[in-house]
Amino acid sequence: MKISRLESVLEQIQTPAYVCEEAHLEENLKLLDYVQQKSGAKILLALKGFALQDTFYLVKKYLHGCTASGLYEAKLAREAFGKEVHTYSPAFKDSDIDEIIAISDHIVFNSFSQWQKFRPKVTGRLSCGIRVNPEVSSAPVALYDPCSPNSRLGVTKKAFKEELLEGIEGLHFHALCEQNADALEMVLEGFERNFGSYIPQMKWINFGGGHHITREDYDIERLIRAIKRFREKYNGITLYLEPGEAVGWQSGALVASVLDIVENGIPIAILDTSAEAHMPDTLSMPYRAEIRGAAVTNDKKHTYRLGGNTCLAGDIIGDYSFDEPLKVGDKLIFEDMIHYTIVKNTTFNGIKLPDLALLDKDGNYKVLKHFGYEEYRRRN
Repeated sequence: MKISRLESVLEQIQTPAYVCEEAHLEENLKLLDYVQQKSGAKILLALKGFALQDTFYLVKKYLHGCTASGLYEAKLAREAFGKEVHTYSPAFKDSDIDEIIAISDHIVFNSFSQWQKFRPKVTGRLSCGIRVNPEVSSAPVALYDPCSPNSRLGVTKKAFKEELLEGIEGLHFHALCEQNADALEMVLEGFERNFGSYIPQMKWINFGGGHHITREDYDIERLIRAIKRFREKYNGITLYLEPGEAVGWQSGALVASVLDIVENGIPIAILDTSAEAHMPDTLSMPYRAEIRGAAVTNDKKHTYRLGGNTCLAGDIIGDYSFDEPLKVGDKLIFEDMIHYTIVKNTTFNGIKLPDLALLDKDGNYKVLKHFGYEEYRRRN
C-alpha cells in the first residue's frame, strides 16, 4: 500500500471529492515506463478507465498515447493528450466515422462487416486493425469477460475472413480484467493457436488491457519476458498494451462526509456520496470498497452500515467497523477510487458529482473541477 498524505489536507476538502495524489500517479507511470524500456512494448492510457485530463501533463511524459472507445474519447485524447490515438468501438456510426478518422492514428474494427463498410474511407489514411476473440476466458467476473460464450466483442476463429485481410495492419485482443502476467500467457497461447498464422503479415499487435501491472503482487519481470519472447518470435513486431486501472491504481481516494446516523436494527450512517452514482462497481461487479482505518463487520468495536444519499433502497456501500463511534461531520476516505469511478459517475437523483482535486508532490491541495447544478441541468 502506498503511503498517503491525504490526512494532512483533510480539513481543506469539501466533500464529496476525488483526490488524486500526484506522487502516487507518477510512481505508477514510472513503473509502466520501466516495462516499456525493458520489453520494447508501447503502453497507452485507456481512457475508459482513467480520464482525469488535468493529470495528462504528467501521464504523457511516460506513455505513448491513448486508446479510445469512440468519438468523444478520441477527441479528448487528441485535444488534451496530443500523442497517439487508437480508437476501437463495437460498432462505429456513420455520423462519427469521418471525425474519428481525422483524429485517430489507429482504428480497430470489431467485425469484418464494419471493416468492409468503412474500408473505402479509411484506406491509406490511418493504420487499420481487427479485434479478435482468442476464446480464452480468464476474467474473474463474468460481467467483465470479453471472451465469454456468445460475446459480441471480437472476431472468433470460425468467423475470421482471411480473404478480407488486405489493408489490415494489426490484430487486437482484450481478454483480461485486473489480472497478472500468467493470465496473459494463457491468453497468448489461445491467440497464437487461433490467429498465429496471420501475425507475420501484421505491423502491430495490441494486447489490450486488464494488465494489473502496478499492483504490488504483479509479476512484472514475467510480463517483460512474455513480451520479449513474442516480439523476438515475430521479428520485433510492434506491441501495444492499453491498461486503464494500472495507471490510476491506488493513486487517489474518494473523500465523503457523514450526514446523519439512523437506527434500524443496526446503526446506519448516511453519507454525501453514493454507491450507485459515484462508485457503481461496488454494486455491479461487485467488490468491497476499502475505507481507511475501517475493518469488516464486528472486527472493531463499532459497526455501521454505510448508505448513499439517494432514494435507491440498494444504495448501500457495505458494513464496516471502526475503533470509535462515527458522528455527523466525520470524513471517510474510500481508498483507490480514481480509476473506473470518475468515468462512470452519474447525477442520479440530482446528486452532486464529486469535485476532482489534486494533492501535488509538495503537499498542496487544489480543486481541479467543481461540479454544481449546471451539470445536472444540462443532462435533463
